[in-house]
Amino acid sequence: MTGGSLGLRLSGSFGSLQQQAQNGGLQPQNARKVGMLILASFAVLGFMTGFFTVNKEDDFDGYGFPFDTRYITKSYVTPWLLPGNEVIHSNSKINKVLVCDYRTGWATLFNASAVGDSSTSATVLTNPCKGFAFPPPPPGDTRRIGPRPCPVCYIPVEQAIARMPRFPSPSPIVHHLTYFSEENPSKTEANGGSDFGGYPSLKQRNDSFNIKESMTVHCGFVKGCRAGYQTGFDIDMADLEVLEQFHEVIVASAIFGNYDVIQQPKNIGETARSKVPFFMFIDEETERYMRNSSLLGSDKQVGLWRIIVVRNVPYTDPRRNGKVPKLLLHRLFPNTRFSIWIDGKLQLVVDPYQILERFLWRHNATFAISRHYRRFDVFEEAEANKAGAKYDNASIDYQIEFYKKEGLTPYTTAKLPITSDVPEGCVIIREHIPITNLFSCLWFNEVDRFTSRDQLSFSTVRDKVVAQVNWSINMFLDCERRNFVIQAYHRDLLEQRAQMARTRPPPALVRARTLPKKGPVRRGRDKRSGPRKRRRVTPKNRENYFI
Repeated sequence: MTGGSLGLRLSGSFGSLQQQAQNGGLQPQNARKVGMLILASFAVLGFMTGFFTVNKEDDFDGYGFPFDTRYITKSYVTPWLLPGNEVIHSNSKINKVLVCDYRTGWATLFNASAVGDSSTSATVLTNPCKGFAFPPPPPGDTRRIGPRPCPVCYIPVEQAIARMPRFPSPSPIVHHLTYFSEENPSKTEANGGSDFGGYPSLKQRNDSFNIKESMTVHCGFVKGCRAGYQTGFDIDMADLEVLEQFHEVIVASAIFGNYDVIQQPKNIGETARSKVPFFMFIDEETERYMRNSSLLGSDKQVGLWRIIVVRNVPYTDPRRNGKVPKLLLHRLFPNTRFSIWIDGKLQLVVDPYQILERFLWRHNATFAISRHYRRFDVFEEAEANKAGAKYDNASIDYQIEFYKKEGLTPYTTAKLPITSDVPEGCVIIREHIPITNLFSCLWFNEVDRFTSRDQLSFSTVRDKVVAQVNWSINMFLDCERRNFVIQAYHRDLLEQRAQMARTRPPPALVRARTLPKKGPVRRGRDKRSGPRKRRRVTPKNRENYFI
Protein backbone atom coordinates (compact mmCIF):
# COMPACT_ATOMS: atom_id res chain seq x y z
CA MET A 1 0.00 0.00 0.00
CA THR A 2 1.49 3.32 -1.01
CA GLY A 3 1.36 6.48 0.99
CA GLY A 4 -1.02 8.04 -1.51
CA SER A 5 -3.56 5.24 -1.32
CA LEU A 6 -3.32 5.21 2.45
CA GLY A 7 -4.16 8.93 2.57
CA LEU A 8 -7.19 8.48 0.32
CA ARG A 9 -8.57 5.69 2.45
CA LEU A 10 -8.13 7.69 5.65
CA SER A 11 -9.83 10.78 4.24
CA GLY A 12 -12.82 8.70 3.08
CA SER A 13 -13.28 7.12 6.54
CA PHE A 14 -13.17 10.42 8.37
CA GLY A 15 -15.60 11.94 5.88
CA SER A 16 -18.26 9.29 6.53
CA LEU A 17 -18.04 9.75 10.31
CA GLN A 18 -18.29 13.50 9.96
CA GLN A 19 -21.39 13.16 7.77
CA GLN A 20 -23.12 10.98 10.39
CA ALA A 21 -22.37 13.54 13.09
CA GLN A 22 -23.90 16.30 10.99
CA ASN A 23 -27.08 14.21 10.51
CA GLY A 24 -27.88 14.15 14.20
CA GLY A 25 -24.97 12.25 15.70
CA LEU A 26 -24.52 8.57 16.41
CA GLN A 27 -27.04 6.57 18.46
CA PRO A 28 -25.66 5.24 21.78
CA GLN A 29 -25.83 1.61 20.59
CA ASN A 30 -24.23 2.50 17.26
CA ALA A 31 -21.58 4.54 19.03
CA ARG A 32 -20.79 1.57 21.28
CA LYS A 33 -20.48 -0.70 18.22
CA VAL A 34 -18.27 1.80 16.46
CA GLY A 35 -16.07 2.04 19.53
CA MET A 36 -15.73 -1.73 19.71
CA LEU A 37 -14.85 -1.83 15.99
CA ILE A 38 -12.17 0.80 16.52
CA LEU A 39 -10.69 -1.11 19.46
CA ALA A 40 -10.75 -4.35 17.46
CA SER A 41 -9.03 -2.57 14.54
CA PHE A 42 -6.24 -1.33 16.78
CA ALA A 43 -5.82 -4.85 18.23
CA VAL A 44 -5.52 -6.37 14.74
CA LEU A 45 -3.10 -3.61 13.73
CA GLY A 46 -0.91 -4.31 16.76
CA PHE A 47 -0.95 -8.02 16.01
CA MET A 48 0.01 -7.51 12.40
CA THR A 49 2.84 -5.19 13.36
CA GLY A 50 4.55 -8.13 15.02
CA PHE A 51 4.67 -9.94 11.67
CA PHE A 52 5.21 -7.11 9.22
CA THR A 53 8.36 -4.99 9.33
CA VAL A 54 8.64 -2.42 6.59
CA ASN A 55 11.67 -0.77 4.98
CA LYS A 56 11.22 1.68 2.16
CA GLU A 57 13.24 4.52 0.71
CA ASP A 58 10.91 7.49 0.82
CA ASP A 59 10.96 10.34 -1.63
CA PHE A 60 12.70 13.67 -1.11
CA ASP A 61 10.30 15.07 1.48
CA GLY A 62 11.62 12.48 3.93
CA TYR A 63 15.24 13.57 3.88
CA GLY A 64 14.73 15.81 6.88
CA PHE A 65 13.53 12.89 9.02
CA PRO A 66 15.67 10.39 10.91
CA PHE A 67 16.55 7.01 9.46
CA ASP A 68 13.80 5.05 11.24
CA THR A 69 11.07 7.31 9.90
CA ARG A 70 12.30 7.16 6.31
CA TYR A 71 13.21 3.49 5.93
CA ILE A 72 11.18 1.36 8.30
CA THR A 73 7.89 1.80 6.51
CA LYS A 74 7.36 -1.05 4.08
CA SER A 75 9.03 -4.47 4.30
CA TYR A 76 7.67 -7.70 5.64
CA VAL A 77 8.99 -10.88 7.19
CA THR A 78 8.83 -13.73 4.67
CA PRO A 79 10.19 -16.97 6.21
CA TRP A 80 8.08 -18.98 3.75
CA LEU A 81 10.35 -17.83 0.91
CA LEU A 82 13.25 -19.84 2.31
CA PRO A 83 14.09 -23.36 1.09
CA GLY A 84 11.97 -25.99 2.81
CA ASN A 85 9.26 -23.47 3.71
CA GLU A 86 10.69 -23.11 7.18
CA VAL A 87 12.80 -20.68 9.12
CA ILE A 88 16.49 -21.50 8.85
CA HIS A 89 18.49 -21.56 12.09
CA SER A 90 22.11 -20.41 12.12
CA ASN A 91 24.04 -20.60 15.37
CA SER A 92 20.72 -20.87 17.24
CA LYS A 93 19.56 -17.60 15.71
CA ILE A 94 16.42 -17.25 13.62
CA ASN A 95 17.17 -15.94 10.14
CA LYS A 96 14.51 -13.28 9.67
CA VAL A 97 14.07 -12.50 5.96
CA LEU A 98 12.86 -9.04 4.98
CA VAL A 99 11.88 -7.54 1.67
CA CYS A 100 13.37 -4.12 1.03
CA ASP A 101 11.23 -1.88 -1.14
CA TYR A 102 13.35 0.61 -3.08
CA ARG A 103 11.07 3.10 -4.79
CA THR A 104 13.42 5.69 -6.23
CA GLY A 105 12.42 9.14 -5.13
CA TRP A 106 13.14 10.82 -8.46
CA ALA A 107 10.57 8.65 -10.26
CA THR A 108 7.78 10.35 -8.32
CA LEU A 109 8.67 13.67 -9.92
CA PHE A 110 7.51 12.54 -13.37
CA ASN A 111 4.05 12.02 -14.77
CA ALA A 112 3.36 8.30 -14.97
CA SER A 113 1.59 8.61 -18.32
CA ALA A 114 4.59 10.32 -19.84
CA VAL A 115 7.04 7.70 -18.57
CA GLY A 116 5.81 5.09 -20.98
CA ASP A 117 5.97 7.39 -24.00
CA SER A 118 9.46 6.87 -25.37
CA SER A 119 8.77 9.04 -28.41
CA THR A 120 8.61 12.16 -26.25
CA SER A 121 11.43 11.21 -23.91
CA ALA A 122 14.00 13.46 -25.60
CA THR A 123 14.05 16.79 -27.35
CA VAL A 124 13.98 16.40 -31.14
CA LEU A 125 17.16 17.91 -32.59
CA THR A 126 19.09 17.51 -35.79
CA ASN A 127 21.91 14.99 -35.55
CA PRO A 128 25.28 16.41 -36.64
CA CYS A 129 26.71 12.86 -36.60
CA LYS A 130 24.15 11.48 -39.04
CA GLY A 131 26.61 11.21 -41.94
CA PHE A 132 29.57 10.09 -39.84
CA ALA A 133 31.47 7.04 -41.02
CA PHE A 134 34.70 5.44 -39.88
CA PRO A 135 37.65 6.84 -41.84
CA PRO A 136 40.03 4.36 -43.47
CA PRO A 137 42.43 2.76 -40.98
CA PRO A 138 45.86 4.40 -40.65
CA PRO A 139 48.87 2.71 -42.27
CA GLY A 140 50.38 -0.11 -40.30
CA ASP A 141 52.79 0.80 -37.53
CA THR A 142 55.03 -2.07 -36.52
CA ARG A 143 56.16 -0.17 -33.45
CA ARG A 144 52.68 -0.31 -31.90
CA ILE A 145 50.71 -3.53 -31.67
CA GLY A 146 47.46 -4.34 -29.91
CA PRO A 147 44.09 -2.57 -29.73
CA ARG A 148 43.83 1.15 -30.48
CA PRO A 149 41.11 3.80 -30.22
CA CYS A 150 39.00 4.63 -33.26
CA PRO A 151 37.21 7.89 -34.15
CA VAL A 152 33.88 8.59 -32.44
CA CYS A 153 31.50 11.40 -33.36
CA TYR A 154 30.32 13.29 -30.27
CA ILE A 155 27.92 16.19 -30.51
CA PRO A 156 28.75 19.42 -28.63
CA VAL A 157 28.21 19.29 -24.88
CA GLU A 158 25.33 21.79 -24.96
CA GLN A 159 23.46 19.69 -27.53
CA ALA A 160 24.18 16.51 -25.58
CA ILE A 161 22.65 18.04 -22.45
CA ALA A 162 19.60 19.13 -24.45
CA ARG A 163 19.11 15.53 -25.62
CA MET A 164 18.85 14.14 -22.10
CA PRO A 165 15.47 12.36 -21.82
CA ARG A 166 12.94 14.32 -19.82
CA PHE A 167 11.32 11.18 -18.43
CA PRO A 168 12.59 7.73 -17.43
CA SER A 169 12.68 5.12 -20.15
CA PRO A 170 9.93 2.48 -20.00
CA SER A 171 10.95 -0.69 -18.17
CA PRO A 172 9.58 -3.75 -20.02
CA ILE A 173 7.59 -6.20 -17.87
CA VAL A 174 9.31 -5.55 -14.52
CA HIS A 175 7.97 -2.39 -12.89
CA HIS A 176 8.53 -3.01 -9.20
CA LEU A 177 11.76 -4.47 -7.82
CA THR A 178 12.44 -5.30 -4.16
CA TYR A 179 15.41 -6.95 -2.45
CA PHE A 180 15.85 -9.64 0.17
CA SER A 181 17.38 -8.80 3.52
CA GLU A 182 18.39 -11.46 6.06
CA GLU A 183 19.51 -11.01 9.65
CA ASN A 184 21.61 -14.19 9.74
CA PRO A 185 22.28 -15.51 6.23
CA SER A 186 23.41 -19.13 6.23
CA LYS A 187 24.53 -21.54 3.54
CA THR A 188 21.95 -24.26 2.90
CA GLU A 189 23.29 -25.82 -0.32
CA ALA A 190 26.70 -26.72 -1.72
CA ASN A 191 26.67 -23.64 -3.94
CA GLY A 192 28.45 -20.33 -3.73
CA GLY A 193 27.31 -17.15 -2.08
CA SER A 194 28.47 -14.98 0.79
CA ASP A 195 27.31 -13.28 3.95
CA PHE A 196 27.17 -10.07 1.92
CA GLY A 197 25.18 -11.38 -1.04
CA GLY A 198 23.29 -14.09 0.80
CA TYR A 199 23.08 -17.75 -0.06
CA PRO A 200 20.19 -18.06 -2.51
CA SER A 201 19.27 -21.63 -3.27
CA LEU A 202 19.44 -22.95 -6.81
CA LYS A 203 15.64 -22.73 -6.96
CA GLN A 204 15.72 -19.09 -5.87
CA ARG A 205 18.38 -18.40 -8.49
CA ASN A 206 16.31 -19.98 -11.24
CA ASP A 207 13.14 -18.19 -10.08
CA SER A 208 14.94 -14.85 -10.24
CA PHE A 209 15.23 -15.31 -14.02
CA ASN A 210 11.45 -15.64 -14.33
CA ILE A 211 10.74 -12.02 -15.22
CA LYS A 212 7.51 -10.65 -13.76
CA GLU A 213 5.94 -7.27 -13.15
CA SER A 214 6.81 -7.35 -9.44
CA MET A 215 9.91 -9.21 -8.29
CA THR A 216 12.00 -9.76 -5.15
CA VAL A 217 15.61 -10.85 -5.64
CA HIS A 218 18.90 -11.06 -3.79
CA CYS A 219 21.06 -8.05 -4.62
CA GLY A 220 23.91 -7.75 -2.14
CA PHE A 221 23.71 -5.77 1.12
CA VAL A 222 21.65 -8.66 2.46
CA LYS A 223 22.06 -7.73 6.13
CA GLY A 224 20.05 -4.53 5.83
CA CYS A 225 17.78 -2.50 3.62
CA ARG A 226 19.88 0.65 3.48
CA ALA A 227 22.90 -0.18 1.32
CA GLY A 228 26.08 0.82 3.11
CA TYR A 229 24.50 1.04 6.56
CA GLN A 230 25.59 -1.87 8.76
CA THR A 231 25.42 -4.23 5.79
CA GLY A 232 29.09 -4.81 5.13
CA PHE A 233 30.62 -2.39 2.64
CA ASP A 234 29.84 0.25 5.28
CA ILE A 235 29.96 3.96 4.47
CA ASP A 236 30.09 6.91 6.86
CA MET A 237 26.69 8.46 7.45
CA ALA A 238 27.68 11.87 6.04
CA ASP A 239 28.87 10.25 2.80
CA LEU A 240 25.82 8.00 2.66
CA GLU A 241 23.52 11.03 2.74
CA VAL A 242 25.43 12.47 -0.23
CA LEU A 243 25.03 9.24 -2.23
CA GLU A 244 21.29 9.17 -1.56
CA GLN A 245 20.66 12.68 -2.87
CA PHE A 246 19.04 13.14 -6.25
CA HIS A 247 21.52 13.17 -9.14
CA GLU A 248 20.77 13.32 -12.83
CA VAL A 249 24.20 11.89 -13.72
CA ILE A 250 27.07 10.48 -11.69
CA VAL A 251 30.48 9.02 -12.56
CA ALA A 252 31.84 6.32 -10.25
CA SER A 253 35.01 4.29 -9.86
CA ALA A 254 36.86 2.35 -7.15
CA ILE A 255 40.34 1.45 -5.94
CA PHE A 256 40.66 -1.38 -3.42
CA GLY A 257 43.84 -2.87 -2.01
CA ASN A 258 45.75 0.22 -3.23
CA TYR A 259 45.74 -1.55 -6.57
CA ASP A 260 45.63 1.45 -8.91
CA VAL A 261 46.83 5.03 -9.19
CA ILE A 262 43.96 7.53 -9.19
CA GLN A 263 43.48 9.13 -12.61
CA GLN A 264 42.09 12.65 -13.01
CA PRO A 265 39.41 13.19 -15.70
CA LYS A 266 40.17 15.59 -18.55
CA ASN A 267 38.12 17.64 -21.03
CA ILE A 268 35.19 17.93 -18.61
CA GLY A 269 32.86 20.86 -19.40
CA GLU A 270 31.77 23.47 -16.88
CA THR A 271 28.25 22.05 -16.60
CA ALA A 272 29.54 18.58 -15.77
CA ARG A 273 32.06 20.01 -13.31
CA SER A 274 29.28 21.74 -11.41
CA LYS A 275 26.43 19.21 -11.77
CA VAL A 276 27.99 15.76 -12.24
CA PRO A 277 29.64 14.38 -9.10
CA PHE A 278 32.61 12.02 -9.49
CA PHE A 279 32.72 9.37 -6.72
CA MET A 280 35.76 7.20 -5.99
CA PHE A 281 35.22 4.31 -3.56
CA ILE A 282 38.34 3.22 -1.66
CA ASP A 283 39.06 0.88 1.22
CA GLU A 284 41.02 1.71 4.36
CA GLU A 285 44.30 0.40 2.93
CA THR A 286 44.05 2.77 -0.01
CA GLU A 287 42.97 5.59 2.32
CA ARG A 288 46.12 5.17 4.44
CA TYR A 289 48.32 5.34 1.35
CA MET A 290 46.57 8.47 0.06
CA ARG A 291 46.83 10.23 3.42
CA ASN A 292 50.49 9.26 3.88
CA SER A 293 51.18 10.53 0.36
CA SER A 294 49.36 13.81 1.12
CA LEU A 295 46.88 13.06 -1.68
CA LEU A 296 43.84 13.01 0.58
CA GLY A 297 42.92 15.73 3.05
CA SER A 298 40.01 16.50 5.31
CA ASP A 299 37.88 17.75 2.42
CA LYS A 300 37.74 14.18 0.98
CA GLN A 301 38.45 15.59 -2.46
CA VAL A 302 41.23 14.53 -4.84
CA GLY A 303 40.86 16.69 -7.93
CA LEU A 304 37.39 16.04 -9.33
CA TRP A 305 36.97 12.84 -7.33
CA ARG A 306 34.93 12.82 -4.11
CA ILE A 307 36.51 10.07 -2.04
CA ILE A 308 34.13 7.61 -0.33
CA VAL A 309 35.89 5.41 2.23
CA VAL A 310 34.38 1.93 2.60
CA ARG A 311 34.84 0.14 5.91
CA ASN A 312 34.14 -3.48 6.82
CA VAL A 313 34.64 -4.64 3.24
CA PRO A 314 32.83 -7.95 2.64
CA TYR A 315 35.56 -9.88 0.80
CA THR A 316 39.26 -10.56 1.32
CA ASP A 317 39.91 -10.23 -2.43
CA PRO A 318 40.10 -6.55 -3.46
CA ARG A 319 38.85 -7.44 -6.94
CA ARG A 320 35.67 -8.92 -5.48
CA ASN A 321 35.12 -5.81 -3.37
CA GLY A 322 35.35 -3.76 -6.55
CA LYS A 323 32.41 -5.67 -8.04
CA VAL A 324 30.07 -4.21 -5.40
CA PRO A 325 30.03 -0.60 -6.65
CA LYS A 326 30.63 -1.70 -10.22
CA LEU A 327 27.48 -3.82 -10.46
CA LEU A 328 25.33 -2.41 -7.64
CA LEU A 329 25.50 1.33 -8.21
CA HIS A 330 21.70 1.48 -8.26
CA ARG A 331 21.65 0.37 -4.63
CA LEU A 332 24.29 2.85 -3.51
CA PHE A 333 22.65 5.64 -5.54
CA PRO A 334 18.91 4.95 -5.21
CA ASN A 335 17.95 8.42 -6.47
CA THR A 336 20.20 8.68 -9.54
CA ARG A 337 19.02 8.57 -13.14
CA PHE A 338 22.18 7.84 -15.16
CA SER A 339 25.60 6.51 -14.19
CA ILE A 340 28.95 5.90 -15.85
CA TRP A 341 31.22 3.35 -14.23
CA ILE A 342 34.95 3.24 -15.07
CA ASP A 343 37.57 0.98 -13.51
CA GLY A 344 40.14 2.63 -11.25
CA LYS A 345 42.95 2.27 -13.80
CA LEU A 346 41.08 4.34 -16.42
CA GLN A 347 41.23 8.06 -17.12
CA LEU A 348 38.06 9.67 -18.49
CA VAL A 349 38.88 12.11 -21.31
CA VAL A 350 35.42 12.95 -22.73
CA ASP A 351 32.57 14.88 -21.08
CA PRO A 352 30.02 12.55 -19.37
CA TYR A 353 27.06 14.14 -21.17
CA GLN A 354 28.66 13.40 -24.54
CA ILE A 355 29.28 9.78 -23.56
CA LEU A 356 25.68 9.29 -22.41
CA GLU A 357 24.31 10.87 -25.58
CA ARG A 358 26.55 8.81 -27.84
CA PHE A 359 26.02 5.38 -26.28
CA LEU A 360 22.60 5.58 -24.59
CA TRP A 361 20.34 8.39 -25.71
CA ARG A 362 21.19 8.28 -29.42
CA HIS A 363 20.26 4.58 -29.52
CA ASN A 364 17.31 4.70 -27.08
CA ALA A 365 19.36 2.28 -24.98
CA THR A 366 19.33 1.89 -21.20
CA PHE A 367 22.48 -0.25 -20.77
CA ALA A 368 25.73 -0.04 -22.74
CA ILE A 369 29.01 -1.91 -22.44
CA SER A 370 31.84 -2.50 -24.91
CA ARG A 371 32.73 -5.82 -26.47
CA HIS A 372 36.05 -7.47 -25.78
CA TYR A 373 38.58 -6.31 -28.36
CA ARG A 374 39.65 -9.84 -29.33
CA ARG A 375 37.40 -12.54 -27.86
CA PHE A 376 33.70 -13.07 -28.53
CA ASP A 377 33.24 -16.55 -27.07
CA VAL A 378 32.89 -17.40 -23.37
CA PHE A 379 34.79 -20.67 -23.76
CA GLU A 380 37.78 -18.84 -25.24
CA GLU A 381 37.54 -16.23 -22.48
CA ALA A 382 37.61 -18.97 -19.85
CA GLU A 383 40.77 -20.49 -21.35
CA ALA A 384 42.40 -17.06 -21.50
CA ASN A 385 41.56 -16.50 -17.83
CA LYS A 386 43.16 -19.81 -16.90
CA ALA A 387 46.25 -19.10 -18.98
CA GLY A 388 46.59 -15.68 -17.35
CA ALA A 389 46.07 -17.11 -13.84
CA LYS A 390 43.15 -14.72 -13.31
CA TYR A 391 41.39 -17.25 -11.07
CA ASP A 392 41.92 -20.84 -10.02
CA ASN A 393 41.30 -23.22 -12.89
CA ALA A 394 38.99 -25.57 -11.01
CA SER A 395 36.52 -22.78 -10.20
CA ILE A 396 36.53 -21.54 -13.79
CA ASP A 397 35.94 -25.07 -15.11
CA TYR A 398 33.09 -25.62 -12.65
CA GLN A 399 31.37 -22.41 -13.71
CA ILE A 400 31.68 -23.14 -17.43
CA GLU A 401 30.43 -26.72 -16.98
CA PHE A 402 27.45 -25.42 -15.01
CA TYR A 403 26.58 -23.00 -17.83
CA LYS A 404 27.06 -25.72 -20.46
CA LYS A 405 24.45 -27.86 -18.70
CA GLU A 406 22.11 -24.86 -18.85
CA GLY A 407 22.61 -24.58 -22.59
CA LEU A 408 25.65 -22.33 -23.10
CA THR A 409 27.12 -22.82 -26.57
CA PRO A 410 30.09 -21.24 -28.36
CA TYR A 411 29.38 -17.91 -30.01
CA THR A 412 28.56 -18.00 -33.72
CA THR A 413 27.01 -15.56 -36.17
CA ALA A 414 23.74 -17.39 -35.63
CA LYS A 415 23.35 -15.24 -32.49
CA LEU A 416 23.23 -12.02 -34.52
CA PRO A 417 22.19 -9.26 -33.92
CA ILE A 418 24.00 -10.10 -30.67
CA THR A 419 27.58 -9.31 -31.63
CA SER A 420 29.53 -10.82 -28.74
CA ASP A 421 29.23 -12.96 -25.63
CA VAL A 422 32.24 -11.38 -23.92
CA PRO A 423 32.26 -7.77 -22.70
CA GLU A 424 35.21 -5.57 -21.84
CA GLY A 425 33.61 -4.78 -18.51
CA CYS A 426 35.79 -1.90 -17.35
CA VAL A 427 33.16 0.66 -18.47
CA ILE A 428 29.39 0.39 -17.88
CA ILE A 429 26.91 3.08 -18.96
CA ARG A 430 23.34 2.73 -17.73
CA GLU A 431 20.04 4.30 -16.88
CA HIS A 432 18.72 3.26 -13.48
CA ILE A 433 15.30 1.74 -14.19
CA PRO A 434 13.83 -1.55 -12.91
CA ILE A 435 14.96 -3.74 -15.84
CA THR A 436 18.59 -2.55 -15.74
CA ASN A 437 18.60 -2.75 -11.94
CA LEU A 438 17.33 -6.34 -12.16
CA PHE A 439 19.98 -7.25 -14.73
CA SER A 440 22.70 -5.76 -12.51
CA CYS A 441 21.43 -7.71 -9.49
CA LEU A 442 21.32 -11.00 -11.36
CA TRP A 443 24.80 -10.41 -12.80
CA PHE A 444 26.18 -9.67 -9.34
CA ASN A 445 24.54 -12.81 -7.96
CA GLU A 446 26.38 -14.92 -10.55
CA VAL A 447 29.68 -13.23 -9.66
CA ASP A 448 28.97 -13.90 -5.98
CA ARG A 449 28.01 -17.54 -6.60
CA PHE A 450 30.86 -18.42 -8.99
CA THR A 451 34.15 -16.71 -9.88
CA SER A 452 34.67 -12.95 -9.73
CA ARG A 453 35.45 -12.91 -13.48
CA ASP A 454 32.29 -11.08 -14.57
CA GLN A 455 33.03 -11.64 -18.28
CA LEU A 456 32.21 -15.31 -17.81
CA SER A 457 28.69 -14.78 -16.44
CA PHE A 458 27.59 -11.74 -18.49
CA SER A 459 26.15 -13.54 -21.51
CA THR A 460 24.31 -16.15 -19.42
CA VAL A 461 22.43 -13.46 -17.50
CA ARG A 462 21.82 -11.37 -20.61
CA ASP A 463 20.47 -14.27 -22.66
CA LYS A 464 18.14 -15.42 -19.88
CA VAL A 465 16.70 -11.91 -19.53
CA VAL A 466 16.33 -11.00 -23.22
CA ALA A 467 14.67 -14.36 -23.91
CA GLN A 468 11.65 -13.08 -21.95
CA VAL A 469 11.87 -9.30 -22.30
CA ASN A 470 11.95 -6.99 -25.30
CA TRP A 471 15.15 -5.38 -24.11
CA SER A 472 18.71 -5.30 -25.37
CA ILE A 473 22.18 -4.13 -24.40
CA ASN A 474 24.20 -1.79 -26.59
CA MET A 475 27.51 -3.62 -27.02
CA PHE A 476 29.65 -1.04 -28.78
CA LEU A 477 33.14 -1.50 -30.21
CA ASP A 478 36.07 -1.67 -27.83
CA CYS A 479 37.99 0.84 -29.96
CA GLU A 480 35.15 3.31 -29.27
CA ARG A 481 35.61 2.76 -25.55
CA ARG A 482 39.30 3.48 -25.91
CA ASN A 483 38.33 6.81 -27.46
CA PHE A 484 36.89 8.21 -24.21
CA VAL A 485 39.04 6.42 -21.59
CA ILE A 486 42.80 6.01 -21.43
CA GLN A 487 44.03 2.84 -19.78
CA ALA A 488 46.92 3.03 -17.32
CA TYR A 489 48.87 0.20 -15.71
CA HIS A 490 48.09 -1.18 -12.27
CA ARG A 491 50.22 0.18 -9.43
CA ASP A 492 52.27 -2.99 -8.94
CA LEU A 493 53.31 -3.02 -12.60
CA LEU A 494 54.18 0.68 -12.52
CA GLU A 495 56.32 0.19 -9.42
CA GLN A 496 57.98 -2.87 -10.95
CA ARG A 497 58.90 -0.90 -14.06
CA ALA A 498 60.22 1.97 -11.96
CA GLN A 499 62.38 -0.46 -9.96
CA MET A 500 63.77 -1.99 -13.15
CA ALA A 501 64.61 1.47 -14.49
CA ARG A 502 66.54 2.28 -11.29
CA THR A 503 68.56 -0.95 -11.23
CA ARG A 504 69.29 -1.31 -14.96
CA PRO A 505 72.73 0.13 -15.96
CA PRO A 506 72.57 3.04 -18.40
CA PRO A 507 72.96 1.63 -21.92
CA ALA A 508 75.03 4.64 -23.08
CA LEU A 509 77.83 3.80 -20.63
CA VAL A 510 77.95 0.21 -21.83
CA ARG A 511 78.35 1.28 -25.44
CA ALA A 512 81.05 3.80 -24.52
CA ARG A 513 83.37 1.05 -23.27
CA THR A 514 83.41 -0.69 -26.64
CA LEU A 515 84.27 2.39 -28.70
CA PRO A 516 87.95 2.67 -29.80
CA LYS A 517 89.87 5.57 -28.30
CA LYS A 518 91.02 8.28 -30.64
CA GLY A 519 94.79 8.69 -30.82
CA PRO A 520 96.55 12.06 -30.37
CA VAL A 521 96.54 14.41 -33.32
CA ARG A 522 99.89 14.33 -35.08
CA ARG A 523 101.35 17.19 -37.07
CA GLY A 524 103.68 17.47 -40.06
CA ARG A 525 105.77 14.51 -41.05
CA ASP A 526 104.59 12.41 -38.03
CA LYS A 527 100.95 12.51 -39.19
CA ARG A 528 99.91 8.93 -40.02
CA SER A 529 96.59 7.18 -40.28
CA GLY A 530 95.68 4.01 -38.43
CA PRO A 531 97.02 2.52 -35.20
CA ARG A 532 100.64 1.56 -34.74
CA LYS A 533 101.66 -2.03 -35.42
CA ARG A 534 102.11 -4.06 -32.26
CA ARG A 535 105.61 -5.36 -31.58
CA ARG A 536 105.87 -8.94 -32.69
CA VAL A 537 106.89 -11.30 -29.93
CA THR A 538 109.69 -13.67 -31.03
CA PRO A 539 111.52 -16.35 -29.11
CA LYS A 540 114.50 -14.01 -28.77
CA ASN A 541 112.64 -11.13 -27.06
CA ARG A 542 109.78 -13.10 -25.33
CA GLU A 543 111.55 -12.96 -21.99
CA ASN A 544 111.98 -9.17 -22.14
CA TYR A 545 108.41 -8.64 -23.38
CA PHE A 546 106.73 -10.10 -20.28
CA ILE A 547 108.95 -8.33 -17.73
